[in-house]
Amino acid sequence: MTAPIQTDLPPLRIGRHTARLPIVQGGMGIRISASRLAGAVAKEGAVGVIASVALGLRSPYYKKKSDYFAANKLALKDEIEQARRTAPDGIIGVNCMVAITDHEAMARTAAESGADVIISGAGLPLNLPSYTKDQPDCALVPIVSTAKAARLICRRWEHAHGRLPDAFVVENPNTAGGHLGAKRVELGNPAYELEQVIPEIVAYLNEEKYDIPVLAAGGVWNRDDIDRMRAAGASGVQMATRFVCTHECDADDNFKRQFLKRAPSDVVIVDSPAGLPGRAISTEFVNRLAHGEDVEMQCFANCLRKCLCRDEKETFCIAFALDRAQRGDTDHGLFFTGSNLARSEAIVSVREVLEDLCAARRAVPV
Repeated sequence: MTAPIQTDLPPLRIGRHTARLPIVQGGMGIRISASRLAGAVAKEGAVGVIASVALGLRSPYYKKKSDYFAANKLALKDEIEQARRTAPDGIIGVNCMVAITDHEAMARTAAESGADVIISGAGLPLNLPSYTKDQPDCALVPIVSTAKAARLICRRWEHAHGRLPDAFVVENPNTAGGHLGAKRVELGNPAYELEQVIPEIVAYLNEEKYDIPVLAAGGVWNRDDIDRMRAAGASGVQMATRFVCTHECDADDNFKRQFLKRAPSDVVIVDSPAGLPGRAISTEFVNRLAHGEDVEMQCFANCLRKCLCRDEKETFCIAFALDRAQRGDTDHGLFFTGSNLARSEAIVSVREVLEDLCAARRAVPV
């Protein structure tokens, strides 16, 4: 049996669960982080997260468009079970985007299937506690980008549901990957920087005497970043891009290769049909989008609450583009990434990533 990763970092408590390593692997869809990645991360003592969005598309349950929502629930149940087999004693989370049509169904399925944590962003998960009230062991973690959003969620949850979040993920839209919690014109605003927002949220939580840990997300890459976020008041971090170039990542190997030998200039902002900006890799598909050329507009299902592709016949089908990327298709796929794209150097194991992040710091001689 492999020895546990040694670290001088403190454990991370989220609700009734305690992770030995204060790292949450960020949810990445479609099927970039499924059971293989989440299980491997959880097995090593961190929090592994399955992304629930459109999870059923490549499952045996999906044969035609009308199968979409049922297939998603069945596939999520399977993925949680598989991750649990890999990490029987690990912490398995599920990311459930508010923006998807089946947000409630996927959150309920996650909780009923034994997920330890549900992380929810791409909108404010104001009703999330009502979906999991029969599973009190399932910790609930909203993703926010401002102290205002954190205050709103605390007040609404306490008033309407008689409970508070078990943690907050504070995500910096200036550096995070995928769909971003700010308008395109707001990107770059220093008010979103974690060193500013985290102390604001921590101060609010302390003032209200709420014992809620805060996790820093967006632009976190190495141990220096973790230490910097802890100094700002965070109890841990959420990282996604760092886990893409791992053997256990559920994406096709060609997906992972798109993250190697890249430059910072290869990171671009695209407009998602969900009505949100997203951070992605510059590819042939993205170039066609930028020049207004025709791209795939096949609609799998009514998968988003708001969708410019479905409702206005504009832009592109994001489910199709993310699905093609997961399969390694650079001509038709959209490859989401964080701002640290150019820092990936090789495909390694999850354990190597976590050992690098958590290795004990040597004392500096006096």
